[in-house]
Amino acid sequence: MSDAEAVINEIEGYLLWEAEKERARTRADAFCAGLPWLTDTQRREVERRYCQDQHGATQAYLERIAARSASLRAEYDGAYRALRRRLIVACLSGSVAVAILVALGAVGLTAH
Repeated sequence: MSDAEAVINEIEGYLLWEAEKERARTRADAFCAGLPWLTDTQRREVERRYCQDQHGATQAYLERIAARSASLRAEYDGAYRALRRRLIVACLSGSVAVAILVALGAVGLTAH
């Protein structure tokens, strides 16, 4: 990965995380709207804890996705290497077979 791609990935990750934080704040606000008896101080505390909990859950979720993604990449890379080896072996075997048939055909033509 080039430096430019790494920077773009970093920016994208930052923007996605900021969007997730905003979604958590919006959900916290909606949650607190259903609790009209809260004082302003209690409301801010509930919103803060709600966002904190959402951030923790999101972080854990993203870590699980990243781990699974790395696992799948390794699995698919291994399968790709195995298929590539099989294809190369098949092509080489076919080439050798054709070369043998050509050689046998040439020997047969010169024998007559």
